[in-house]
Amino acid sequence: MTDAPLPRPIVEMRGIDKAFGAVQALRGVDLVLYPGEILGLVGDNSAGKSTLMKILTGAYQRDGGEILVAGEPVQFKSPHESRDSGIEMIYQDFALCGNMDVGQNIFLGRWPLKGPFVDRGKMYAEADRVLKRLKVDVNSVYQKVESLSGGRQQSVAIARAISFEPRVVILDEPTANLSAMATERLLETMLELKRQGVAQIIISHRLVDIFAVGDRVMVLKRGEYVGDRYIRNTDEHEVLEIIVSGTRERALTADEAGARRPQ
Repeated sequence: MTDAPLPRPIVEMRGIDKAFGAVQALRGVDLVLYPGEILGLVGDNSAGKSTLMKILTGAYQRDGGEILVAGEPVQFKSPHESRDSGIEMIYQDFALCGNMDVGQNIFLGRWPLKGPFVDRGKMYAEADRVLKRLKVDVNSVYQKVESLSGGRQQSVAIARAISFEPRVVILDEPTANLSAMATERLLETMLELKRQGVAQIIISHRLVDIFAVGDRVMVLKRGEYVGDRYIRNTDEHEVLEIIVSGTRERALTADEAGARRPQ
C-alpha cells in the first residue's frame, strides 16, 4: 500500500525580507498555505503580519525571498496582478460605497454591460448568486449598504471578494468591531468558504476566533517567524507563550507541513 500524495500548497512564501528605510519589517519569513486551509496569523502590533500579507497581495514589493502560487513562482507588482492569480484581501475598512446598493457594491467598477448600459438584471442576479453561495443573511441585493449593520457590510465585502472566484482570501482583523452574533455569522461564512475549498488567512488578535475555525496558527514577532501549531494539537495558552517568548523555531517545509496535516 502506497502513501497518498501530499497536497500541493496553494501559497508558499520563502525567506521574505522587507525593510522600510532603516527599519527591518520582515526577516526571512516563511509561510505555507494549503487549499481549503484556514491559517491564523498572529503576533503583536509590530510583528509584520500586515506587511507580509501586503507583499502577498502585491501592495508592497519584497526585498528578498520568493513566492509561489500553486507551485509557480510569481512577482506581483500590484494588487491587480495578485487578484489575477486568485488572491483577495479584505481589510478592516471594507471600502464600500454606502449610498449604493448591495449589488452595485459587489460589482463596483466592473458592472456588466448590455451595449452602452449597465445590465442591471445580470448584475443583481449574479450578486444574489454570490450571496446565496456564502449563505449570508443580507435581505436584498437592492438594499443600500449604509442601512446595513457592520456585520452585514462585512458580508458584502466578502461577497465582493468571492465574486472574483479567488483561491485565497485574507481577512485583516475581521471580528475586531463586530458584535458576538455578527462574529458568529462571519465565522460560519469562513467555514462555508473552507467547505468550498477556498484557502483563508485570518490576521487577528482574537485567538478564540482562530481556534473556532482555524486549522493552524502561525506566530510572527519583530518581523520574524517564531513558530506554528496545528489547532487540534495546541491550545491558546501555548500560542500565547510562543507570542510572548519569541523563541524562534525552524519553519516547516511544505512537505513537512503537509505530512503533519491532521486527517
